[in-house]
Amino acid sequence: MDQQQLESKITETLERNRFGSFATVEGGRPKVRYMTVFNEGMTVYLVTSAKTHKVEELEANPNVALLLGFEQGGTQDEVQIEGTAKITRDEELRKKLWHDTFEQWLEGPDDPNYVVIEITPTRAEYAKSKHEVEVWEG
Repeated sequence: MDQQQLESKITETLERNRFGSFATVEGGRPKVRYMTVFNEGMTVYLVTSAKTHKVEELEANPNVALLLGFEQGGTQDEVQIEGTAKITRDEELRKKLWHDTFEQWLEGPDDPNYVVIEITPTRAEYAKSKHEVEVWEG
């Protein structure tokens, strides 16, 4: 599969699997947590509070990883993404991604602690139902 086809498969898998394991680096070690995943093409977005440890971790080290797709209820396609992340407070993006379920952590789309983690992939692995792994590099 060529890189354009592979990118399309990865994007489709991102769009159909809205939860993933997100890893940051804390003190030289990986730290993983489940997150709701949003995307526009290959760019991935995660919603969080500026008061969380993951924001501090990203400020110290922007290298991240994301794994999704094989969990129960998922598509059984697996995507592993490596990339760099930055914190954004882009107002338009925050309104676009806002969902009422976030109210358990944030006051609303205008909450000053509401931030978006924007991940720019540098490498991704795609596996269809755990078979042959294809590698995308950006």
